Amino acid sequence: MNFASVSQEEFQANWKPKFFTLFGGQALSLFGSSLVQFALVWYLTQQTGSATILATATLIAMLPQVILGPFVGPLVDRWNRRTVMIVADASIALATLVLAGLFLFDLVQLWHIYAILLARSLGGAFHWPAMQASTSLMVPKEQLARVAGMNQTLHGLVAIVAPPTGAVLISLLPTQGVLMIDVVTALLAVVPLLFIAIPQPVRQQAGESGQETSYWQDLRAGFRYVASWPGLLAIMLMAVLINFLLTPAMSLMPLLVTKHFGLGAIEFGLTDSLFGIGMIVGGVLLGIWGGFKKRVVTSMTGIIGLGLGIVLTGLAPANMFWMALTGMAIAGLMSPITNGPLHALLQSTVKPEMQGRVMSLISSAAIAMTPLSLGVAGPVSDLIGIRTWYIFGGIFCTLMGLGAFFVPAIMNVEQNHEQNTAQPADASLAVAD
Repeated sequence: MNFASVSQEEFQANWKPKFFTLFGGQALSLFGSSLVQFALVWYLTQQTGSATILATATLIAMLPQVILGPFVGPLVDRWNRRTVMIVADASIALATLVLAGLFLFDLVQLWHIYAILLARSLGGAFHWPAMQASTSLMVPKEQLARVAGMNQTLHGLVAIVAPPTGAVLISLLPTQGVLMIDVVTALLAVVPLLFIAIPQPVRQQAGESGQETSYWQDLRAGFRYVASWPGLLAIMLMAVLINFLLTPAMSLMPLLVTKHFGLGAIEFGLTDSLFGIGMIVGGVLLGIWGGFKKRVVTSMTGIIGLGLGIVLTGLAPANMFWMALTGMAIAGLMSPITNGPLHALLQSTVKPEMQGRVMSLISSAAIAMTPLSLGVAGPVSDLIGIRTWYIFGGIFCTLMGLGAFFVPAIMNVEQNHEQNTAQPADASLAVAD
C-alpha cells in the first residue's frame, strides 16, 4: 500500500490513470448509495405508507450536512484528505453492513433505519468536501471544467439507471441483499485510495510565531475568506435562492402529472428520465466544450436556461404533456452547465488549504434551504396552484441569471479572488484563542 506523500506537480505529471481510477471507484460507490436509497424508500413505503415517515427520513439524511457542514470544513483542511475519504467510505460501508444484518435477522426497526441514515450522511458530510478539495490538486486547472462535466454526467446516469436497477434487484433479492451491494461498492471506492497517493495542501501557520493554527482559528478564517471575496457571497445567495425555488419542483412533479395533466406513474417516470437524459447530454457537452473562457458566464447562462426549462414545464397546458417533458429535459441539460463551471471555478481559484472550508460552507448553505422550501412549497401550491410555483420560480431564476451579468462583482469573481488573496488574511490567524 502506498501511504507516501506526493506533490501536486508529481501527481499531475501523469494524472489521468490515477485520477480516473479513483473516479471510477467513487462512481461505483455513488451507484451503490443510490441503490440503498431506493431500497430503503421502497421498504418504508411498503411497511408504513406514511408520507411523514418518508419526509422524516429525508430530513434526517440532510441534517449532518446542514448542521455540521461548516464545522467539518476546517477538519477536512487540517487532516489528510485521503485518510478522510477512506474513513468516510469505510464508515458508510460499516453502517450499511450493520443495517443489512438487522434485516437479515429480522430485527430492523424504524429508528434503526433513521440511525443508519444519519451515520451514512455524516460520512458523506466529510467525504464530499474532501473529494472536491482534492480534485483541484489532482486535476490540471484547464481540465477542471471538463472533469466537472463528467461528474455531472455520472450523476445523470445514476439518476436514470439506479431506480430501475433497484426495482429489479428488490424483486430478486431481499432488502439485505441490495444493501450488501452498497457495502461492496463502498469498499471498491476505498481500495484505490489505499494504493494511490494524492496531493495534500500546505498547512497554513499562524503569523510570525510559526505555530500551527487552531481549529477555531481555521473555522473563523474560512468565514472571513468567503466574506472578503467580492462576488462569492452573491453567488452563494443565488445558490440558496435557486435551491429554495427549484427543489420543490421535483417534489411536486407527481402532483403536477396527476392533477394537472391527469396522467399516471409511467408519465411521472418520463419526467425523471428526461431530466436525467438532459443531465447526461449537458455533462457530455460541458466535458467536450469546457464552457466559456470566463466560467461564471457559463454558469449564469446555465441558470437562465434552467429557469426557462422550469417555466416551460409550468406553462404546459393539460393537453400538452410533451411541453412539460421538453421543459424538464432543458432543465436537466442546464443543470451541469450551471453547476460544473462553478465547481471548477472554486477548485481552480480557492487556495488548496481553504477548499474544505469553502466547499462545505457553500454546500451547507444550499442544502439548508431544502427542508424550508419543501415546507413552504406544499401549502403555497395548495393555495395558489402547483403550476404557479413552477412559473414564478422559473421566472425568478431566469431573472437572477440575467441580472448577474450586470453585477461587476459577480462577473469578475475570478479576478476579485486575486484581491481577496492579496489581503493579509494570515494576520487574523495570528490572534491567539
